[in-house]
Amino acid sequence: MRTVEHMLETSRSQPLDLTTHLACVEKCFECMQACTACADACLGEPQVGELVRCIRLNLDCADVCLATGQIVLRQTATDCTLVRAIVESCTAACKQCGDECIRHGEHGMEHCQICAEACQRCQDACIDLLRVLAA
Repeated sequence: MRTVEHMLETSRSQPLDLTTHLACVEKCFECMQACTACADACLGEPQVGELVRCIRLNLDCADVCLATGQIVLRQTATDCTLVRAIVESCTAACKQCGDECIRHGEHGMEHCQICAEACQRCQDACIDLLRVLAA
């Protein structure tokens, strides 16, 4: 059993839908790692000047994903308005970053393609959590 899953299962403030909350946390942290690695890989590309927007979106998305994962992970005295707002922000950051990375992935930058896929998984997990929070 994964540590985060075990922690959530043993918490007195267990989320209403453990599976959806856990997926969102995991995908946020995975996306944060992918975006950080993609920004670093972009910095190593010969045409780094053409990748400034991609790098910026990678770093912004990584920061938003980290914050989102941490806030969604916390279950005690949850402020649902704040959770919804940051999950919506994460969805938007992943969409922008993913779209930019797809453009570069189509031009042979495999790291950007991998990042775009991580952004899509995170965006999907965030949308799923928003549906649960709306119910």
